Amino acid sequence: MAHINLPEGIPGILGPMAFSPDTAKPLNELAEVLLRGPNSLSPGEREMIATYVSSQNDCYFCQTVHGAVAAHHLGGNETLIDELKRNFESTAISDKLKSLLAIAGKVQKGGLHVTSEDVERARQHGATDKEIHDTVLIAAAFCMYNRYVDGLATWAPRDPAMYRESGRRLAEQGYVHSTDHLPQANANSRGSATHG
Repeated sequence: MAHINLPEGIPGILGPMAFSPDTAKPLNELAEVLLRGPNSLSPGEREMIATYVSSQNDCYFCQTVHGAVAAHHLGGNETLIDELKRNFESTAISDKLKSLLAIAGKVQKGGLHVTSEDVERARQHGATDKEIHDTVLIAAAFCMYNRYVDGLATWAPRDPAMYRESGRRLAEQGYVHSTDHLPQANANSRGSATHG
């Protein structure tokens, strides 16, 4: 049960976004820019960074839905995403992406864990300053998203088909309007928390 009175039956981050549409809008706009905006990293690569960070934060909802988005971008390759979460260094991805995931993993632990050697490794594998910047920002943002989802004890369904469908929709339609279909929480219920 969620720590506050979120709309029932709405999974993961969507529950708090329905509860607070004013904050949902900029959060969705940030996700859109980070994961789908113009970039030399593909949307699939950026979704893999979000998935990896979410898995390191043990956020089931975020790692599963963004893993599904990444898999959709990769032609449905869910095995690659599962391997990436277990050990990206042995996964069949580019050395550049491996070096960026290493940076993302350091950011997940704390920004000061990123070293000049980590950045140099990424540069040696062809990463640009913009790609390094965006990797750090995606990792930092997903630490926030993950803590938002889990800090409110949101509901995370276990049905893989639901995540595949959400992943397809987000990959094809994006994040900006991803909450337009949600009912807004009753304003009278926003001031009270539920205790289980």
